[in-house]
Amino acid sequence: MMETTYWRKCGSCKKEIGFNTIYQVCSVSSCSKFVFCSVNCWDQHNPIMNHKSAWAEESRSPRRENAVSEVESTPRRVIVTPKNNAIEKNISSANEQEILIVASKLKQYIKDKYDMNTAASVMDVLSSAVRRLTDQAAENARAEGRKTIMDRDFR
Repeated sequence: MMETTYWRKCGSCKKEIGFNTIYQVCSVSSCSKFVFCSVNCWDQHNPIMNHKSAWAEESRSPRRENAVSEVESTPRRVIVTPKNNAIEKNISSANEQEILIVASKLKQYIKDKYDMNTAASVMDVLSSAVRRLTDQAAENARAEGRKTIMDRDFR
């Protein structure tokens, strides 16, 4: 097991908080997992979390030997996730049938611009076209080594 030289890191500046050191913690119970190296770092946290009436509470980190015994006595958590293939199959089959077009917006556009009505089956055809265009754009982005689809990928 790797031995650390500090207890935890500050929730704002990421500075190391040593063992047997004074630190600040937020008085709001849902923020108790965050620790701060100073009141200034807590001050940065407070407006972001939008607390109405909160304060920084001073506390002291455990001694190295106490922290090590806590870690050793805590049971190890193992997170089990299903295989990606099963998830992808479920998502892909659901997405292949889902309408991707906002029908009311498209119908209104066609009515306003062309004074025509729109058949319900148009949404399925357009959704399929959007899927094909998106699949091609994703391949273009992947070919360029990106994980973000950009407007230029649709050209």
